[in-house]
Amino acid sequence: MARIDAFLKLGLAQGCSDVHLAVGVPPMLRMNGDLLPIKFRQLSDTELEGYVREILTTQQIERLEEGHDLDFSYVAEEGGRYRVNVFRKVTGIGAVFRHIPGNVPTLSQLGMPKVLVDFCDYHQGMVLVTGSTGTGKSTTLAAMINHLNETRNLNIISLEDPIEFVHPSKKCQVIQRELNTHVRSFADGVRSAMREDPDVILVGELRDAETIMMAMTAAETGHLVLGTLHTTGAVKTIDRIVDALPGELREQTKAFLSMSLKAVVTQVLVKTVDGKGRRAILEILVNNRAISKMITTDQTHQIPSQLQTGADRGMQLMDSALLKAIQSKEIDPDDAIRFASDKKKFQRFVTNTDAVPLVDVGGNEMLSG
Repeated sequence: MARIDAFLKLGLAQGCSDVHLAVGVPPMLRMNGDLLPIKFRQLSDTELEGYVREILTTQQIERLEEGHDLDFSYVAEEGGRYRVNVFRKVTGIGAVFRHIPGNVPTLSQLGMPKVLVDFCDYHQGMVLVTGSTGTGKSTTLAAMINHLNETRNLNIISLEDPIEFVHPSKKCQVIQRELNTHVRSFADGVRSAMREDPDVILVGELRDAETIMMAMTAAETGHLVLGTLHTTGAVKTIDRIVDALPGELREQTKAFLSMSLKAVVTQVLVKTVDGKGRRAILEILVNNRAISKMITTDQTHQIPSQLQTGADRGMQLMDSALLKAIQSKEIDPDDAIRFASDKKKFQRFVTNTDAVPLVDVGGNEMLSG
């Protein structure tokens, strides 16, 4: 058994989401959003590098020695699947292990709104799940793939970096391909997928202009494309895609988004009231005629008003979703206020005054001191 498995086993027993290993500090566990050290000595560079090398292939060791970061999946000997990132920093090597549950969760188990099930019924177009790193985007997409796998007869091609949840084929054929193992890039993977008779293509991350353009082409030519972006809102997602592509393609990109972008889901993870878990809270955009016009006429700043009045189609603003979850006692208001845009609306719910930022009369956050 690899020595690193002992730390992973401890993390699994504690119910943590991530295990952090770095030089000069003891191993640390991510527990409900907080990073906490375990009772262990500080790790030296030589010691930690020895732990990590035990689980690397010869090719991965060569890439690490060349100065590359590593992203891969790892299955511990005593069970447990992990997404791993290995990197170097000033003091030496570091690694983060994110636990991937063995069973793919359902949308219902995640407490997702019914409209996400509706998104799975689309036959073409693009659905994006966005948010900061560590907000559960991959888990939400895995649940959507699982729903498709159980309800429709499709060919699903998933491009991931690395593969996290493993999907056994049920009603669907699910083909999972990993970056740097099976394909050189997301763009190459999408290009290949379009020649493999796909119904659904999942793109792990729309991280560059070439990938975005290939995903747009796939969505325009009769495929359902699911993907992620590291953006923190529906408007920022649309603006990010438009700005990512060359200026001469700006009008073409807006036209694509107005017609083929079906939905944007932005999520954050907020602590539950009892502090023993976290709950995904969503902002949801469902494209309609009004939003399409706002995109083509550079009026995306007006989209929030559509989200506010589009509840009958499943739309909601992040602030509205946070307030609703606070009022139903599903999440901790002291944690929720961190994710709110208009923090003034949340002040009356907060119990820890240190969590309340100073705001001016307009509800804008001010700098203290």
